[in-house]
Amino acid sequence: MGPPGLRPLAGLTAAVVVAHLLVLQQASMSLSPGDAPALHTPPLNTRMVTPPAPVAEPAPAPKPSPPPPRKPPAAPKARPAPPPESGSAPSPVLGQNLAEPSVELSPTATDSVANSTATGTGTTALAEAPAQPASAPSGSAPVDGATLNAAVPSSVRLLYNLEGQARNLQYTARGEVLWRQDGQRYNLLLTVSAFLIGSRSQTSEGDLTPQGLAPRRYADKWKGEQAAHFNRDTGRIIFSVNTPEAALLPGAQDRLSLFIQIGALMAADPKRMAAGNSFTLQTVSTREAEPWIITADGEESLKLPGGEVIAYKFSRAPRRPFDTRLELWIAPSMNYLPVRIRVTQSNGDFVDQKLRASEPAGKPD
Repeated sequence: MGPPGLRPLAGLTAAVVVAHLLVLQQASMSLSPGDAPALHTPPLNTRMVTPPAPVAEPAPAPKPSPPPPRKPPAAPKARPAPPPESGSAPSPVLGQNLAEPSVELSPTATDSVANSTATGTGTTALAEAPAQPASAPSGSAPVDGATLNAAVPSSVRLLYNLEGQARNLQYTARGEVLWRQDGQRYNLLLTVSAFLIGSRSQTSEGDLTPQGLAPRRYADKWKGEQAAHFNRDTGRIIFSVNTPEAALLPGAQDRLSLFIQIGALMAADPKRMAAGNSFTLQTVSTREAEPWIITADGEESLKLPGGEVIAYKFSRAPRRPFDTRLELWIAPSMNYLPVRIRVTQSNGDFVDQKLRASEPAGKPD
């Protein structure tokens, strides 16, 4: 037991360590919502108790049959009613007693494994058909993002300030995104650093095509590593956490490459940034693959640590109870790179990542 004057300092140090552990667990979700390590729940043992069979009651004695009724006198024959006038017959009500239509499965429905953010346990789920975003124009449907051409940015290092909330705890941190490409392949690295704890990293690497990024491997490293492998020879996505494989669809992105890909699609055709436009991309974490609908929300003026910029906002709205809400701002003046990313959890926790500086970077090793 130390001197009394050191006790408050020890308590403060412990509180800071716990706070920054939460920072690393939540802050990396600014570029990859939903990839936090799963929580382990102890198994629940159940026992089936079979109730005793009910004793059959004796059948009641049959009642004597009543005497046959007397025949009533024959009624006079009625005259046939005249046929109804044209248009006077009531129309049938269609669909009153029909069962509700079944949900149409998306292309990745049978391969998607939903991971609950609240419990961290993976369960097989049917992915619902993508619903039209509320902000999309009436009558328009999301475009298949895999069919769009793209123009990827030059290699660059992006430095961010992070602030957020985790379990009612406010925090700040630093983030860095290193994007490198040589015209044929790319390498993308996200690092989030917190005082006293160290750093957590996520990586995406793959090829460049006329449609933009084609990931081959995506990984999240913090107290161990989880990864998703894009096997283009077999058309399958394999997860290191042993969740079921998923079908690899054209244009698929991981949850890190997605943010560079959105800017690359807009750089190829800036008219796509018009408010209300939307497109779908299969988006892959280290546990699941599902279609994401990305909607353009229009132009905004942002005040960032690095200065004021004109940016265009994109969002992915939650579709299920525990989904995260994603908001992304890209700036044409910054080569259509992400200048702000905000992720909000269903419980109100959030991460807000704002650009403070950028600098050129070299080619991949």
